[in-house]
Amino acid sequence: MTRRYDVLVVGAGMVGAAVGCALGQQGIKVALFDHALPSAFSPEQPPDLRVSALSPSTEHFLRDIGAWSLMKAMRMCPYRRMAVWEKLHEPLTGKEVQQRPNQTLFDCRDLPADQLGFIVENRVTQLAIHQVLAGVESVDLYCPASIDRINWAAGKATLTLKDGEIFEAPLVVGADGAQSKVRQLAGIGLHSEDYEQQALVATVEIEPGQLDITWQAFTPTGPLALLPLPDIDGRSYASMVWYNLPEQVQRLKSLPDEDFLKEMMQTYPVELPVIRRLLERGSFPLTKRHARHYVKPGVVLVGDAAHTINPLAGQGVNLGFQDAATLVALLTKAYKNSEPFGSLAVLNEYERIRRPANRKMQWAMDAFYYTFSNDNAPLKLLRNIGLTVAGRFTPGQKQVMKYAMGLKDV
Repeated sequence: MTRRYDVLVVGAGMVGAAVGCALGQQGIKVALFDHALPSAFSPEQPPDLRVSALSPSTEHFLRDIGAWSLMKAMRMCPYRRMAVWEKLHEPLTGKEVQQRPNQTLFDCRDLPADQLGFIVENRVTQLAIHQVLAGVESVDLYCPASIDRINWAAGKATLTLKDGEIFEAPLVVGADGAQSKVRQLAGIGLHSEDYEQQALVATVEIEPGQLDITWQAFTPTGPLALLPLPDIDGRSYASMVWYNLPEQVQRLKSLPDEDFLKEMMQTYPVELPVIRRLLERGSFPLTKRHARHYVKPGVVLVGDAAHTINPLAGQGVNLGFQDAATLVALLTKAYKNSEPFGSLAVLNEYERIRRPANRKMQWAMDAFYYTFSNDNAPLKLLRNIGLTVAGRFTPGQKQVMKYAMGLKDV
């Protein structure tokens, strides 16, 4: 038996689940597929390794679908300040320069706003969206499900699972991540470029007192970053991101906990809080990807299936949610006007809006990455002059904050 829907969404992660949820709330019949669900949440659990910095524009979208209040009921950490500087050393002694004349500090009070964003565990966001999904009658979740093939013909897509179940719809949404099978089956090409560094991520317990600042100190091998995490049962935590060459990342991962923390404390700037213990660490490669097209007749890509960027400013998932919000608005309009979901007349508008916005953010992150991830003396002088000037130019800081918060385009 063939099951028929208006839209088939492959991938029930944060972005895919949000697309399915928002479409279902408009009465659109959606089938949502994924191979696994997130594990249940317990407030006593220590923070997960995988977290995201969610912008106000993402908050607004998640509020609209009813997930934000559920996320807050679990946990999240607001950050109100964001600092950026280059880690400098005295030329004779090699000691770290502890003054920060080259620091740019972004403060929500300058806008004014209550915060710049929130650090949220990915599992918390996904679970909250799935809680909302459970109450949306027009959405069916198939999990575990493994896609075998998808055929597009005569204005419809036919999706077959490996267990033989068949589904039909005018449109397939590929929300299945950077290695998207939907993108591959649709024959959509991909531009991909690996960065020289990898990112090591560690969750640590710190001295008591929840932080409200996130910061990045640039070094020739990449930034050293701190993200604040919410307090749990009176204990405070932070997420550390350490960019380095692949061989160094592997070496750091292999160190005993005590040696790893010792090297972290020696390498990170003096702003590093007192670390009490290491909870978890892992790493991931850094790759920029951009699909050559976001749409074809009967298929559309969102989130990491369409693009990935350097995670310097934590904007990847926010771009994905902006994709979701744009696509939902356009498909809702098409639904109300009885227009075919899978037609290029509907889908091309999505690509027209989202591709330039995503490309701009990729370029901005690359500009930071290639400007700071080196030890070129003339460039080092110029970038530190730039940071010093930016740290004193409040109007410019406001515009950068609004762009990062998703409240202003460039």
